[in-house]
Amino acid sequence: MSSGIYLFTRRLLKQAECNSGAAIVEFAVALPLLIVLVVGIFDFGGAFNIKQELSNVTREGARFGAAQPTNDLCNTCTAPPSIDAIRYLVDSYLVAARINDCGLNAAALPAAGPPWAYTAAGNGCAGTLTLTISRDPTGGLANASCSLTMTNYGGVTVYAPCTKVSITYPYQWHFNNVLHLISPGSTFLLGTIPANATVANLD
Repeated sequence: MSSGIYLFTRRLLKQAECNSGAAIVEFAVALPLLIVLVVGIFDFGGAFNIKQELSNVTREGARFGAAQPTNDLCNTCTAPPSIDAIRYLVDSYLVAARINDCGLNAAALPAAGPPWAYTAAGNGCAGTLTLTISRDPTGGLANASCSLTMTNYGGVTVYAPCTKVSITYPYQWHFNNVLHLISPGSTFLLGTIPANATVANLD
Protein backbone atom coordinates (compact mmCIF):
# COMPACT_ATOMS: atom_id res chain seq x y z
CA MET A 1 0.00 0.00 0.00
CA SER A 2 2.74 2.40 0.99
CA SER A 3 4.74 1.60 -2.18
CA GLY A 4 1.67 2.47 -4.31
CA ILE A 5 1.34 5.83 -2.60
CA TYR A 6 5.07 6.43 -3.08
CA LEU A 7 4.89 5.69 -6.84
CA PHE A 8 1.79 7.86 -7.22
CA THR A 9 3.50 10.76 -5.39
CA ARG A 10 6.61 10.47 -7.58
CA ARG A 11 4.43 10.50 -10.70
CA LEU A 12 2.67 13.67 -9.52
CA LEU A 13 5.97 15.42 -8.73
CA LYS A 14 7.40 14.51 -12.13
CA GLN A 15 4.31 15.83 -13.91
CA ALA A 16 4.47 19.05 -11.85
CA GLU A 17 8.13 19.52 -12.85
CA CYS A 18 7.20 19.11 -16.54
CA ASN A 19 4.31 21.59 -16.23
CA SER A 20 6.55 24.06 -14.41
CA GLY A 21 9.18 23.85 -17.15
CA ALA A 22 6.57 24.40 -19.87
CA ALA A 23 5.17 27.40 -17.99
CA ILE A 24 8.64 28.96 -17.75
CA VAL A 25 9.19 28.51 -21.49
CA GLU A 26 5.78 30.02 -22.30
CA PHE A 27 6.48 32.96 -19.98
CA ALA A 28 9.90 33.55 -21.60
CA VAL A 29 8.24 33.65 -25.05
CA ALA A 30 5.38 35.92 -23.97
CA LEU A 31 7.40 38.36 -21.83
CA PRO A 32 8.91 40.43 -24.71
CA LEU A 33 5.47 40.81 -26.29
CA LEU A 34 4.01 41.88 -22.95
CA ILE A 35 6.78 44.45 -22.39
CA VAL A 36 6.33 45.91 -25.90
CA LEU A 37 2.58 46.12 -25.35
CA VAL A 38 2.85 47.90 -21.99
CA VAL A 39 5.53 50.35 -23.15
CA GLY A 40 3.58 50.99 -26.37
CA ILE A 41 0.42 51.84 -24.44
CA PHE A 42 2.39 54.18 -22.17
CA ASP A 43 4.22 55.84 -25.08
CA PHE A 44 1.24 56.36 -27.35
CA GLY A 45 -0.88 57.56 -24.44
CA GLY A 46 1.78 60.14 -23.59
CA ALA A 47 2.04 61.24 -27.23
CA PHE A 48 -1.74 61.62 -27.52
CA ASN A 49 -1.84 63.70 -24.34
CA ILE A 50 0.94 66.00 -25.58
CA LYS A 51 -0.82 66.35 -28.97
CA GLN A 52 -3.96 67.55 -27.16
CA GLU A 53 -1.97 70.05 -25.09
CA LEU A 54 -0.14 71.34 -28.17
CA SER A 55 -3.44 71.82 -30.00
CA ASN A 56 -4.70 73.81 -27.02
CA VAL A 57 -1.58 75.97 -26.77
CA THR A 58 -1.53 76.86 -30.48
CA ARG A 59 -5.23 77.76 -30.32
CA GLU A 60 -4.67 79.97 -27.27
CA GLY A 61 -1.61 81.55 -28.88
CA ALA A 62 -3.52 82.30 -32.10
CA ARG A 63 -6.44 83.81 -30.17
CA PHE A 64 -4.11 85.97 -28.11
CA GLY A 65 -2.15 87.07 -31.17
CA ALA A 66 -5.29 87.91 -33.15
CA ALA A 67 -6.22 90.44 -30.45
CA GLN A 68 -2.81 92.17 -30.49
CA PRO A 69 -2.13 95.42 -32.42
CA THR A 70 -0.60 95.05 -35.87
CA ASN A 71 1.16 98.43 -36.15
CA ASP A 72 4.52 96.90 -35.14
CA LEU A 73 4.57 94.31 -37.94
CA CYS A 74 6.78 94.67 -40.98
CA ASN A 75 8.47 92.65 -43.70
CA THR A 76 11.98 91.30 -43.08
CA CYS A 77 12.25 92.48 -39.46
CA THR A 78 13.10 90.69 -36.21
CA ALA A 79 10.19 89.52 -34.08
CA PRO A 80 8.26 92.61 -32.90
CA PRO A 81 6.72 92.84 -29.40
CA SER A 82 3.32 91.48 -30.48
CA ILE A 83 5.01 88.36 -31.90
CA ASP A 84 7.32 87.88 -28.92
CA ALA A 85 4.31 88.14 -26.58
CA ILE A 86 2.81 85.08 -28.31
CA ARG A 87 6.06 83.19 -27.76
CA TYR A 88 5.97 83.90 -24.01
CA LEU A 89 2.30 82.91 -23.77
CA VAL A 90 3.02 79.58 -25.51
CA ASP A 91 6.00 78.97 -23.23
CA SER A 92 4.03 79.69 -20.04
CA TYR A 93 1.27 77.33 -21.21
CA LEU A 94 3.78 74.52 -21.81
CA VAL A 95 5.33 75.03 -18.38
CA ALA A 96 1.90 75.07 -16.69
CA ALA A 97 1.02 71.81 -18.50
CA ARG A 98 4.30 70.28 -17.24
CA ILE A 99 5.65 69.83 -20.75
CA ASN A 100 9.36 70.46 -21.33
CA ASP A 101 9.57 73.86 -23.07
CA CYS A 102 13.08 73.06 -24.39
CA GLY A 103 14.18 76.52 -23.25
CA LEU A 104 11.71 78.37 -25.50
CA ASN A 105 11.58 81.32 -23.09
CA ALA A 106 15.29 81.95 -23.71
CA ALA A 107 15.30 81.26 -27.46
CA ALA A 108 16.93 83.93 -29.64
CA LEU A 109 14.70 86.28 -31.63
CA PRO A 110 14.18 85.16 -35.24
CA ALA A 111 16.37 87.07 -37.67
CA ALA A 112 13.57 88.10 -40.03
CA GLY A 113 9.94 87.51 -40.80
CA PRO A 114 7.16 86.91 -41.50
CA PRO A 115 6.77 84.16 -40.57
CA TRP A 116 8.83 84.33 -37.40
CA ALA A 117 10.26 80.98 -36.29
CA TYR A 118 11.71 80.34 -32.82
CA THR A 119 13.84 77.24 -32.28
CA ALA A 120 14.80 75.75 -28.92
CA ALA A 121 16.67 72.57 -28.00
CA GLY A 122 17.70 73.06 -24.36
CA ASN A 123 16.54 71.60 -21.03
CA GLY A 124 17.35 68.04 -22.11
CA CYS A 125 14.93 68.06 -25.06
CA ALA A 126 14.85 65.00 -27.34
CA GLY A 127 15.26 67.26 -30.38
CA THR A 128 14.43 70.77 -31.54
CA LEU A 129 11.16 72.52 -30.72
CA THR A 130 10.06 74.93 -33.45
CA LEU A 131 7.44 77.63 -32.87
CA THR A 132 6.34 79.50 -36.01
CA ILE A 133 4.17 82.62 -35.78
CA SER A 134 2.67 84.39 -38.78
CA ARG A 135 0.61 87.60 -38.66
CA ASP A 136 -0.66 89.58 -41.61
CA PRO A 137 -2.45 92.88 -40.90
CA THR A 138 -3.49 93.67 -44.48
CA GLY A 139 -3.00 90.54 -46.55
CA GLY A 140 0.06 92.21 -48.00
CA LEU A 141 2.99 91.02 -45.88
CA ALA A 142 5.33 88.75 -47.81
CA ASN A 143 5.25 85.04 -46.86
CA ALA A 144 2.66 85.60 -44.14
CA SER A 145 1.22 82.17 -45.04
CA CYS A 146 -2.12 82.54 -43.24
CA SER A 147 -4.75 80.08 -44.40
CA LEU A 148 -7.43 82.82 -44.27
CA THR A 149 -5.53 84.94 -46.79
CA MET A 150 -8.41 85.75 -49.16
CA THR A 151 -11.95 84.92 -50.13
CA ASN A 152 -13.62 85.74 -53.43
CA TYR A 153 -17.10 87.30 -53.33
CA GLY A 154 -18.65 88.05 -56.73
CA GLY A 155 -15.28 88.55 -58.35
CA VAL A 156 -14.09 90.89 -55.58
CA THR A 157 -10.98 89.80 -53.72
CA VAL A 158 -11.32 90.25 -49.96
CA TYR A 159 -8.27 89.78 -47.76
CA ALA A 160 -8.78 88.05 -44.43
CA PRO A 161 -5.75 88.98 -42.28
CA CYS A 162 -5.02 86.42 -39.61
CA THR A 163 -2.67 85.05 -37.00
CA LYS A 164 -1.31 81.53 -37.38
CA VAL A 165 0.64 79.70 -34.67
CA SER A 166 2.36 76.38 -35.44
CA ILE A 167 4.50 74.20 -33.21
CA THR A 168 6.59 71.11 -33.85
CA TYR A 169 7.45 69.30 -30.64
CA PRO A 170 10.20 66.65 -30.30
CA TYR A 171 8.76 63.63 -28.50
CA GLN A 172 11.02 61.13 -26.72
CA TRP A 173 9.81 57.68 -27.77
CA HIS A 174 10.71 54.79 -25.42
CA PHE A 175 9.02 52.34 -27.79
CA ASN A 176 12.20 51.91 -29.85
CA ASN A 177 14.10 50.60 -26.82
CA VAL A 178 11.83 47.57 -26.44
CA LEU A 179 10.83 47.07 -30.09
CA HIS A 180 14.19 45.35 -30.66
CA LEU A 181 13.07 42.55 -28.31
CA ILE A 182 10.67 41.19 -30.92
CA SER A 183 12.12 42.70 -34.10
CA PRO A 184 15.88 43.44 -34.00
CA GLY A 185 16.86 46.41 -36.15
CA SER A 186 13.35 47.88 -36.28
CA THR A 187 12.86 51.59 -35.55
CA PHE A 188 9.75 53.66 -34.93
CA LEU A 189 10.51 56.80 -36.93
CA LEU A 190 7.86 59.28 -35.71
CA GLY A 191 9.87 61.78 -33.67
CA THR A 192 7.90 65.04 -33.66
CA ILE A 193 4.34 66.03 -32.87
CA PRO A 194 2.92 68.97 -34.89
CA ALA A 195 -0.01 71.28 -34.10
CA ASN A 196 -1.29 74.57 -35.49
CA ALA A 197 -4.17 77.01 -35.26
CA THR A 198 -5.31 80.05 -37.26
CA VAL A 199 -7.57 82.89 -36.05
CA ALA A 200 -8.73 85.98 -37.97
CA ASN A 201 -7.19 89.19 -36.64
CA LEU A 202 -9.45 91.38 -34.49
CA ASP A 203 -7.35 94.52 -35.00
